[in-house]
Amino acid sequence: MEQLKKEFEQLLKDVENQEQLKQLKAQFLGKKGKITAFFKQLKGLSEEEKKEFGKKINELKEFCERLLEDKSKELFERAKQESLKKEAVDITLPARGANFGAIHPITKTIMEIEDIFKSLGFGVESGPEVELDLFNFEMLNIPKEHPARDMQDTFYIDDNVVLRTHTSPTQIRVMKRQKPPVMFISPGRVYRRDSDLTHSPMFHQIEGLLVDKNVRFSDLKGVLSEFLRMFFGDVPVRFRPSYFPFTEPSAEVDIGCIICKGKGCRVCSHTGYLEVLGCGMVHPNVLKNCGYDPDEYVGFAFGLGIERFAMLKYGIDNIKLFFENDLRFLEQFSYSKGRLL
Repeated sequence: MEQLKKEFEQLLKDVENQEQLKQLKAQFLGKKGKITAFFKQLKGLSEEEKKEFGKKINELKEFCERLLEDKSKELFERAKQESLKKEAVDITLPARGANFGAIHPITKTIMEIEDIFKSLGFGVESGPEVELDLFNFEMLNIPKEHPARDMQDTFYIDDNVVLRTHTSPTQIRVMKRQKPPVMFISPGRVYRRDSDLTHSPMFHQIEGLLVDKNVRFSDLKGVLSEFLRMFFGDVPVRFRPSYFPFTEPSAEVDIGCIICKGKGCRVCSHTGYLEVLGCGMVHPNVLKNCGYDPDEYVGFAFGLGIERFAMLKYGIDNIKLFFENDLRFLEQFSYSKGRLL
């Protein structure tokens, strides 16, 4: 037994895993194990010898079982520590970097235009995109039979409700609820049945309004000239007579072509100028419709297409790129190391 005990202890030292431990247990304590074989020898002994010999066998068996249990705990703990070491995450490591998003070029353009007009003292207002025909047309001096309605191919919900064709209805809503003076811009989505390389059924506009006493056309020219120079840089600006039913007098505003620098090219139709927005003094009928006295108050209004401004500023030749969600296009407006790509 003493020899068997030493043999067991020596073999136990060489055990490296639970499977080897299981085999060692079977070798000594299994049905055909070496310690189990001692119990079979008890048959040929006297009662006194059985008692003495059986006690020693049980002590050897308990000794082996205790060492097996201790070894099992040791192997389990060792395996646990090795697993933790392999699966450990070093939280002191620096981050592997992150994918930064970017502001959409249309949103970026709106924000830039808003910042410029805010610096000039204008507020910002918004209105619904599904609008009453009354606010979208009639109160802007465009009755149902007016030919100007043909210029704005409209999406009708029913006879009295439309998808707004411009953000001018916001101007009516503000004037209906607020006494003059008013001074704000109204950015937002608008809708017209038009689609080609430079037009989209859904696009964005910013329209502005200023109503107060003693407002002059020269004030309108000063505000728009300053805005265009702040947005495009030092470009020449010119005003041409035009027609809009809600302003009188009305004008189209051009800037020197930023492609050819005024020399004449295909983009500016070889005129050296690009049309960028429309404007004019608010028509007296519009002021009356909103409860303003046209003999006391005067105002000017203007409107511009955001997509056109973005296309000119960033050199984009197809308006559909803004709405296709093509990452190859949008990633050009993402930031890398603090600079715009």
